[in-house]
Amino acid sequence: MKRIGNLYEKIYSLENLELADKKARKNKRVRYGIIKFDRQREKNLKDLSNSLKNRTYHTSKYDIFRMIVDSGKEREIYRLPYYPDRICHHAVMNVIEQIFVNSFTTDTYSCIKGRGIHGAFKKIKKTLIRNQADTTYCLKMDVRKFYPSIDHNILKTLIRKKIKDNDLLWLLDEIIDSAPGIPIGNYLSQFFANIYLTYFDHWLKETKQVKYYYRYCDDLVILHADKIYLHRLRLDIDQYIRTELNLVIKDNWQVFPVEKRSIDFLGYRFYHTHILLRKSIKKRFAHKVAKMKTTNDSFLRTTQSAYWGWAKHANCKHLLKKLSI
Repeated sequence: MKRIGNLYEKIYSLENLELADKKARKNKRVRYGIIKFDRQREKNLKDLSNSLKNRTYHTSKYDIFRMIVDSGKEREIYRLPYYPDRICHHAVMNVIEQIFVNSFTTDTYSCIKGRGIHGAFKKIKKTLIRNQADTTYCLKMDVRKFYPSIDHNILKTLIRKKIKDNDLLWLLDEIIDSAPGIPIGNYLSQFFANIYLTYFDHWLKETKQVKYYYRYCDDLVILHADKIYLHRLRLDIDQYIRTELNLVIKDNWQVFPVEKRSIDFLGYRFYHTHILLRKSIKKRFAHKVAKMKTTNDSFLRTTQSAYWGWAKHANCKHLLKKLSI
């Protein structure tokens, strides 16, 4: 595998930092960190460029808090200041993103341009409609405490399979070692998560010859005609995850018939013939719509629009009609 060097100068160039600043502030222009940064924008960008060039950059102190995320679960969130860290992370992504995306399989969808939730949705829907006989059963599983459990040494080793620029590796190591595991809320974390599992993806596709496989972050769905095959594959996956990645599969893994249970994935329930919204999503959607009738909050209006967009992809004609009354 070809390793790539001579990347670091591109990261700390003023042109790249200006682009990173533009991306980092998108839809966030009124935040205090940006207002403060803009008081001396040119100087701040030059200072960041010099600190990266001289390798004096250090990750700032995280603001750590707990919040309820869209899944309804409470998560520990790590937040960095806009300057210098968020700009720095975007600058890194500007340079390395495509290098690693080129190594990802087509079966992973989280935080990849042109894929995402609806990219996975379309692929699963198409597979279930066209290959009903080969997708009778589903293996569904995920990793226990995935983000906090990521092993820094393993992640660094995987990154070094693609990158040989020592200055860039210094910066990536500095960011990786700034918190335990990889912190939820850090801009680079979801990208690091994909890197961490990409060789597992290749092992499944190329060594195990798994045809119908879909991964969104650490949530895995595999379809097959034979449930015994899926049970055996689950044992192989469990061993690989433990020995190669130092991770543990949750005990709530399932092998089940698709038509009787449906595949609960990405906020939808997939059948061969139709697709519904997950029950908890429907409840939150209805709650948002009801609340909008008594308030004109702009954030709530934006959130409600996102739910409408989510629902229109499923077979929810009656639900949408009821909520629009």
